[in-house]
Amino acid sequence: MATWRQFEDEAPELAVIARERLTATKHHVLATLRMDGSPRVSGTEVAFEGEHLTLGSMPGALKARDLQRDPRYALHSNPGDGSMTAPDLKISGPAVEVVGAEFDAYRSGHETELPPGPFHLFRLGLDDVVLAGLNDTRTGMEITLWRPGQHVRTFTR
Repeated sequence: MATWRQFEDEAPELAVIARERLTATKHHVLATLRMDGSPRVSGTEVAFEGEHLTLGSMPGALKARDLQRDPRYALHSNPGDGSMTAPDLKISGPAVEVVGAEFDAYRSGHETELPPGPFHLFRLGLDDVVLAGLNDTRTGMEITLWRPGQHVRTFTR
């Protein structure tokens, strides 16, 4: 599992594009695993906090309970308007809940930005990052893949 900072260090050009995709719109799609192992998709927002990509959740939300039980997630960037002018971004890995003193420190450092009341906070570890979009001539797909400790690879279809 890698942090966002490790991703930036190992694949800086891809990390710039990935950050652009995650900040271009507010809402994205998160996939988690239900108790029976079937997938659940939920809308979510992400944020960059230090070296981490994070997400929050209302207390007791199903996606939070899924991640507490099984930390595996997949995040898909908002696909936009359907024009396919921007590539899709997909990230997967384990989510780690921030709790205890570390959560309290986060909360006190962000008081003006946070909603009132309780919430869950997760750091998203990165096992892979995939960028998939049309090639320059819009005649095929170009898929770019990064995994921790490996070179960025690009495939065409």
